[in-house]
Amino acid sequence: MAFINFVRDYERIARFRLGKFEGMRGPGIVFSIPILHQIQKVDTRVEVLDIPRQTNITKDNAPIEIDFLIYMRIDLSKAEKAVLEVANYTQAVVGLATTTLRAVIGDIDLDEVLSQRDRINELIRVRLDQETERWGIKVTNVEIREIDPPRDIQEAMNRQMSAERVRRAVVIEADGQRQSDITVAEGQKASEILKAEGEKQAQILSAVGEREAAVLRAQGFADALQKVYDVAQNVDANTMTLQYVDALKAMAEGASTKWILPMELTKMLGTLGDISALGGDARSN
Repeated sequence: MAFINFVRDYERIARFRLGKFEGMRGPGIVFSIPILHQIQKVDTRVEVLDIPRQTNITKDNAPIEIDFLIYMRIDLSKAEKAVLEVANYTQAVVGLATTTLRAVIGDIDLDEVLSQRDRINELIRVRLDQETERWGIKVTNVEIREIDPPRDIQEAMNRQMSAERVRRAVVIEADGQRQSDITVAEGQKASEILKAEGEKQAQILSAVGEREAAVLRAQGFADALQKVYDVAQNVDANTMTLQYVDALKAMAEGASTKWILPMELTKMLGTLGDISALGGDARSN
């Protein structure tokens, strides 16, 4: 009479014939005959092992408590080793993980343990995977769940973090003030440049205006002189003499008692005297 064993896709059966290993069977239907065959079923799915919390000593002699998880599975290509090489592979992996964790933490300072969790996870996984390969076990992942330093170390870390936050706040505030000062200085610089440019343009416009005004005034004087000259061309000597006489009358009305007369005026007065004499002769006749 034979027994029928239904083996799922994630399972394998190690079958022995009179104590001699025949190989791994499955998935599917696997027959076994009582007394003749002995079988042992293994599960190839990923298992999660919870490693209990334990105290470890860091490289700088600081005690620290750590607990972590191990994700592992039986390698399908080496499943027979999980049956033939180790009696209880789960217990063997837990013991190996405990000693591996102590070895890894002992080579790292406390600050690195607290800040480089991913690196520690990978170190533990690699070392475990190298050791468990001989049992047909593949360690796929290691995750540290909690790191608990002693209270005095935790208090020192809290003070350090508080001081670091204060330092960062001061640095950020100083940087903000520096950026503000730079912005204000740049604004003042731009304002001074615009002001100087405006004054320059105002001076240029003022100079241009004065130049144009001077040109217009000179043009006006030139036009006036030209008109005077044109009128003077049509004025005879007698008219000019009469103008000088009027000027002498105006001078006589002033307070001065001494006058300096140009030679041309003397000649004109002589001519005027001749004209007056001729006028007197004509009246006597």
